[in-house]
Amino acid sequence: MKRGFAIRRAGRWNPATAVDRIVLDADDRYRRRIVLKGEAGTEFLLDLDEAVALRDGDGIVLDDGATVAVSGRPEPLVAVAARRPIELVRLAWHLGNRHTDVQIADDGLRIRRDHVLEQMLRGLGATVIEIEAPFDPEAGASGGHRGHDHGG
Repeated sequence: MKRGFAIRRAGRWNPATAVDRIVLDADDRYRRRIVLKGEAGTEFLLDLDEAVALRDGDGIVLDDGATVAVSGRPEPLVAVAARRPIELVRLAWHLGNRHTDVQIADDGLRIRRDHVLEQMLRGLGATVIEIEAPFDPEAGASGGHRGHDHGG
């Protein structure tokens, strides 16, 4: 079986050269060792030294020199926006205080759908819009990927 031993980060390789593609949600993209099968049938063992958060657009380098593209599976999320940057910082603080996985996007924040958190954000003046998109949350301060959610 082929072995995936290294990661090429998005923007640092040419995705047109990929021999296959795997599509995984954010939780399934946090891995160290697992057997994966691409859409075109490439089967390989992801075998990394430590668990890493694979990001949408990354590539997994196989031991034969080929690269398999990583795509984020669209998930039910909410896009969070604010009128002013300082308000967005305040919203991010409240989400971080609840150990919520958060993606920092060009136009605001993204979190997984959670009616309790959505209500809190609206109460703080945020615009909250339901979307379906790949989720790439920030890694935790200790380098980890997964926090725990206090929402309900």
